[in-house]
This record gives sequence, C-alpha cells and structure tokens, in this order.
Amino acid sequence: MIRSGLRLTGSTSVAAVLLTAFAAHAEDKPADRVVLAPHRAVYDLVLDDSKAAKTIEAARGRIAFDFTGDACEGYALSFRQVTQLTSEGGPRTIDARTTSFEAGDGQSYRFKTESSATGSPAETVDGTASKSEGAGYEIKLKAPKAETHREAVDALFPNAQMKGVILAARAGQHTYNVRLYDGANSGKEVYDTLSVIGKRIETEPSEEPLKRPEFEKMARWPVTISYFKVGSGQDTPNYTITFELYENGVTGAVKMDYGSFALRGTLTRLDLLPQQACAK
Repeated sequence: MIRSGLRLTGSTSVAAVLLTAFAAHAEDKPADRVVLAPHRAVYDLVLDDSKAAKTIEAARGRIAFDFTGDACEGYALSFRQVTQLTSEGGPRTIDARTTSFEAGDGQSYRFKTESSATGSPAETVDGTASKSEGAGYEIKLKAPKAETHREAVDALFPNAQMKGVILAARAGQHTYNVRLYDGANSGKEVYDTLSVIGKRIETEPSEEPLKRPEFEKMARWPVTISYFKVGSGQDTPNYTITFELYENGVTGAVKMDYGSFALRGTLTRLDLLPQQACAK
C-alpha cells in the first residue's frame, strides 16, 4: 500500500503511502468497513519522462515493504526505499528504512526511520504519537533528540487516512481532505492532504502481479494525493503521489512527483499474506 511516506528531502524520510489473503468485495461487508489486505510488495522505480526534470538526469530504484495486521491487532509496516539519482553533481544514492505500528482504532502510532544519502550523515527519527482525550495529539520523540510536541488540531495517522480515501471512493466522492501525521522528516511536521479521486476503473490491471481473478473483479480508482506542510503558506504541494487504489488497500501504477522531478513505480511482485478473522 503506497502511502504518504515516499517523500524525498535532503535524505529520504518515510512515514509512507504506497497491503487467505485479500479483502472481501464491498458488497460482502458493511459499506463503512474497510479491510486492508496484509501483503508484501515490490515496486521498481524509474525517472518519469512525462515530467521535465530540472536537476535530475537519470533515476532508478526500488521500494519493498511488508504490511501485516488488522483493525483488531493493529497494523505493522516494514518499508525500504532505495533511489539512485544522477545529476550534474554526479550520482547520489538515498536509502531509507522505516518500521511503524498503528493501532487498529487509529488512536496511536509509533515509527522509526533510518535514512542516509551519499555524502551526508545518516539520520534517525524515532518516536510515538497518540491522540489526546480532548482535541489534538501528542508526539514523543526519542531521536533525533528527546522532546515532546503537542498539536491542538487533530490529524489522522496513515492507515486511517487510507481507509478514509477508500470510503470516499466507494461513496462516489471526488475529493477527500484530511490533516495527516505520519512521522515524516523531523517527526514534527504535519500535512494537509487533498485526495482527488477519479471514477472507478473498469479496464483490466496492466501490471503482471495484479493479473489474477480477485484483482480483475475488485473495485479500484485513480487517486492523486497532494501534501501541503501545515504552516508553510505554500500554494503548491510539497509532494504529490498518484496511483491506482484497490478496495483492499493494494496500490499499482504509482507516480511520485517531488517538484523538480518525478518517479514512476511499477509493481513487480505482490505476495498476499494470510489474514486472521477480525470483526472490526
């Protein structure tokens, strides 16, 4: 499930989006329930030649992650993105690894990101976030330094956001706005997100791992999510990701726009994992 966490800064920070074995169809469960499918996925990355790159001459890389859990036990994610970029200044490799856990009810979130870039020292962001009894939430960081940060305005954590997008798509909504906290960058940033949702896709999947009966029949929609750093005053997003979103949270046909260049990701491997029964 590609998520918010694929943002590149000086080094890579991961939150992330882009998950028996796959979710039931919408008609088989209540309309307000989303079942995210546990899965392992690999995406191969190349420079997206449909967007003019200002500083990057070539790019390639890979995303690999392992997503497990459910609304009863919570959701665990292990994620790695390695990207090799070539510019006038020479080649540079960015390597980011993240592990995270989000409670099934979306009330708490913990994360650890370790990232490095050629020529720069490695960075670690390690912390937790939990919803307050009133409004907002509290962030407790262990790294890069121990500190506590409080936000008075509530925000969703990544899996809760993804569920919200799927529910909006099912309902035929074309936009979905939500504030998101995913632990990206320093661990203190929060983002206003705008999801633009297209009409349900009726054609067969184009990527080989998705050419199987369950995905050919499953609802999916084209989605573009833009991320605006709260308090930045910017009219243009810091980052935009476009993908095809399946009703069980699996994503394909990924494009990640970093402003000065963009990457295109192709799903090359998908392993659906056993899923425990969960009544939530």
